[in-house]
Amino acid sequence: MCGIVGLLLKDRSLRPRLGELMVPMLIGMTERGPDSSGMAVFADAVAADKRKLSLHCDEPGFDWRGMEGAWIAALGAASFEVSAKHCIATTTIDPHRVRTWMHAHFPKVHVLSAGRSIDLYKDIGLPAEVAERYGFAQFTGSHLVGHTRMATESAVTLENAHPYTAGEDWCLVHNGSLANPGSLRRKLEKLGEEFESDCDTEGACRYLHWRLSSGESLEQAIEHAFSDFDGFFTFLMGTRDKLALVRDPFACKPAVVAETDAYVAIASEFRSLAQLPGVKHANVFEPKPAEVYSWSV
Repeated sequence: MCGIVGLLLKDRSLRPRLGELMVPMLIGMTERGPDSSGMAVFADAVAADKRKLSLHCDEPGFDWRGMEGAWIAALGAASFEVSAKHCIATTTIDPHRVRTWMHAHFPKVHVLSAGRSIDLYKDIGLPAEVAERYGFAQFTGSHLVGHTRMATESAVTLENAHPYTAGEDWCLVHNGSLANPGSLRRKLEKLGEEFESDCDTEGACRYLHWRLSSGESLEQAIEHAFSDFDGFFTFLMGTRDKLALVRDPFACKPAVVAETDAYVAIASEFRSLAQLPGVKHANVFEPKPAEVYSWSV
């Protein structure tokens, strides 16, 4: 059992309050996911020749500034914004080259995400603790994807926390359980996908990314997933300009949507939506099984 939350702001004047509005939603899912929490925030894109990488290191007192100096000496200019165990590095260097260099020289540092718009934070701990640690309430932007995890299929580790990412400016959170992650992984590794955890959700993330990279639309990729995934799921996905939601054909896991002229809000349970402004007048509904819902910025 896990908790999913998402918020897309149609009203641009609310963007400075994105994190403020989302934190109560995330904390509202504590009972569904006390083990770890995460959030991906999408904001204005950096220049086309730049990429942002969200980095995390659990090592106490890790020397981010020392790493920044080594990075600049080896790869070229970059700017580092450090917050607790996390750092956002902005650079013109290709993310694949950065990952290769970091694996060789700073193997304890995890690359959580890459792209022009996405910043991703996740850590072990209660949602309120993680939100306070990284200042979620101060986040600004157009939309967010959040998750609280109750570990059932794999250990409580950073690698197994959500959101998961693949490629650039794309993430996925999951409530449910897949029964065939091993066979998915073996198939995808033969096709060149690289895994970083033993969580079943990463198999879903890599599978959908592989389908999308092959030229399929999100709807086409998910149609294949209905056939290839054994298990049950509610997936919430974020891209640079969109949120997308889908439940399995049996709708085994809960989800509720509240939509107004100002926002679209998504959660596993209504209690995480109850504090949103104007929610009493929102169009509140339960998404249908096996139907893809999407909302654009």
